[in-house]
Amino acid sequence: MRLFALAIVCGAAAGCGASPGPEEEVRLWIRHAETAVENKDRGALMEMIADRYADARGNDREDIEQKLRLWFLRSQNIVLASKIDDVTIMGDTAAQVLVTAGMVGTDDGILGLAADAYRFELQLENDGDAWRLIGARWGEVGSDLR
Repeated sequence: MRLFALAIVCGAAAGCGASPGPEEEVRLWIRHAETAVENKDRGALMEMIADRYADARGNDREDIEQKLRLWFLRSQNIVLASKIDDVTIMGDTAAQVLVTAGMVGTDDGILGLAADAYRFELQLENDGDAWRLIGARWGEVGSDLR
């Protein structure tokens, strides 16, 4: 459940000056997603996901919303540390982003603390209004993405 939320959470600095190009817009999208996860703002995250979202694990947009709901209910505080490893822009309307992300959260478990580190491959599409997540693959650091 936490995996997808981490997929859409990653920090990146955006350039300043003239209107941003597609890569800068994608980096801002990632930054906004990270803030939304740390604030447990499921509504903001769902706005960032395309209606037609689908992933190799068989999840659709509704599945992701349910996973986020459960994860946020179980986690008291969430802190993220992420690094964008690569951004590939295709024709100004599609992007693939590779991200390494770590998350620490407090919960009601025995130790009251949970930590995970994952790698993500995010597929984004600009629908004319905004960048939206259309697919993702992920896995623990050191394992295959699926």
